[in-house]
Amino acid sequence: MTVDLSTRYLGLELRSPLVVSANPLTREPAAVAKFEEAGAGAIVMPSLFEEEIENEEIELAASLEQGTEGFAEALDYFPEVDTFIGEGDRYLRSLEALKRQASVPIVASLNANSVGGWVRFAKLMSDAGADALELNLYRITVDRNMTAAEVEDEDLELIAAVRAAVNVPLAVKLSPFYSAFANFAGKAVEAGANGLVLFNRFYQPDIDLEELAVVPRVSLSHPSELRLPMRWTAILRPQLGPEVGIAATSGIHSGSDAVKALMVGADVAMLASAVLRDGPGKIADIEAEMRTWLEENEYSSVTQLRGSASQGSVEDPGTFERAQYIRTLHSWSAPSNLTATA
Repeated sequence: MTVDLSTRYLGLELRSPLVVSANPLTREPAAVAKFEEAGAGAIVMPSLFEEEIENEEIELAASLEQGTEGFAEALDYFPEVDTFIGEGDRYLRSLEALKRQASVPIVASLNANSVGGWVRFAKLMSDAGADALELNLYRITVDRNMTAAEVEDEDLELIAAVRAAVNVPLAVKLSPFYSAFANFAGKAVEAGANGLVLFNRFYQPDIDLEELAVVPRVSLSHPSELRLPMRWTAILRPQLGPEVGIAATSGIHSGSDAVKALMVGADVAMLASAVLRDGPGKIADIEAEMRTWLEENEYSSVTQLRGSASQGSVEDPGTFERAQYIRTLHSWSAPSNLTATA
């Protein structure tokens, strides 16, 4: 039996549900070519951060103006700067280069810190040929005077602003930390999102006790991290309907992981840590394992599998979730060395 792995995500027809999510390699043409050769259905570029562009422009301005406060005549010695190739320009050039070489959709990713920044760069990415955009809503609200409702309103405002500015498909990459996540997910779709990416991984800094300094620590994902996106995909799929794209990301390292994500309702399974750890060939390995499972369990296509384990048939999802929580707690068995009697 030949299994049809094709899927539809954000209105895009993909040859496979395996999508390489944003990571440092998805901006490199050579790496993207290998991902595509290994069977990736689409590629998500790493996020363009507005802060990187702003800092670069500030540093350039400071360099050009250095010393002019004491020697105004020094301005005559500096040539006019007609063009400045900054991070934003380099990103757009990378996007254009990938579009020229790739036969799979290229999704540009953006993380800005102002509505104006979101709209400006979203337009530029769309004009540069991105097949879709992924808005990366990654921020931590530390202002104790800011309410959850205010945070949500700001995020919904920027989704709506970007949607009004571009015509390409729009996905929003969310964190799981909204107070009432199902409600916010629905509002994000109403604001103009064509799809949701579940979830953003928050990288936590560490402390170096020798240097007495806060240092960044990048930890690759573990398969256990798939449980959270699986749970919310299963909850949201029947509520949002089939037209809203859902991408499950974090913890997908095997064909079994991909099957689980699709079974609960995801349109695509996104992976980054797996290819960073094991190389582009890991995509082909995951696809082969996924195909074997589908054949052995008599599924003819990804479409047939999708959503077969979602909560669409559950009358009361809230009660179901609580029951699963209780079952999980009661499923633990103490080790024999704790229960043995003397």
